Amino acid sequence: MRALWIMVLFCWSGWAAAAPVVVHYPRVEGDGAQGDYGIALLHLALAKAGGQYRAEASATGMQQNRALVELQSGLGRIDVVGTMTSAERETRLLPVRIPLTRGLIGWRIALLRADHKQMLESVHGLDDLLPFTAGQGQDWPDVQILRHSGLTVQPAAVYSTMFGMLNAGRIDWAPRSVNEIWAEAAHHPELVVDPYVVVRYPTADYFFVNRSNPALAEALRRGLEAALADGSFEKLFYKYYGAQIRQARLDKRVLINLPNPLLTVETPLHRKELWFTLDDLKRLP
Repeated sequence: MRALWIMVLFCWSGWAAAAPVVVHYPRVEGDGAQGDYGIALLHLALAKAGGQYRAEASATGMQQNRALVELQSGLGRIDVVGTMTSAERETRLLPVRIPLTRGLIGWRIALLRADHKQMLESVHGLDDLLPFTAGQGQDWPDVQILRHSGLTVQPAAVYSTMFGMLNAGRIDWAPRSVNEIWAEAAHHPELVVDPYVVVRYPTADYFFVNRSNPALAEALRRGLEAALADGSFEKLFYKYYGAQIRQARLDKRVLINLPNPLLTVETPLHRKELWFTLDDLKRLP
């Protein structure tokens, strides 16, 4: 009997050691496939890292700022968040410096009122954009990036109210990323996608974890690097965003480049394979 109990305990301890640690990510408010892609990439990274972690969604949805506060608190309700980086965020949290959407989040197209579809037809550079008021979420780094170049920005307290502000004429345009705008336009038929201009600034969305959890950060880094090496990262990226990139016709638009004062010196801009460029249009699947 004693030998049997020893065997049972041995098997149980082995199973317990092998059971993956659950990490929680937020159910973030938003439209379209952006959240779905982030979750899919999180699962891919954890699997490529060896499966010692398993991701689960939080019990309730939350806006981005609350998710970051929960993550920084270290109470375990949120363990990882995928979001745009800034120097301030990299100070408070531990970033995994591999751009989740290959910098595509910094390629911005205007969402407009349907009766203002031609508003940007005569825009040929930054100066032509200055008369127009943009809308962005109040806790988004984009607010500071756009204002740094002299653009007027009206912050929206809640993501969903930005679209109502645009339709009501309180803002003139909402710069939305190529990987977000098409789903948002479909969800808001009173709005349209501008066909003339793309604004680009270098930025990245990273996985962030609490600073007391470097083991999770290292697992995510290792898993993302493995996915990059075997091509599964790129395959997933184009699965979700290939059609949107093609639909954007980026090479046919006026390109306005803006600087990003919020990037840290650790941003891996030197790793060209991590970033989407117009040259990648030739490689669309």
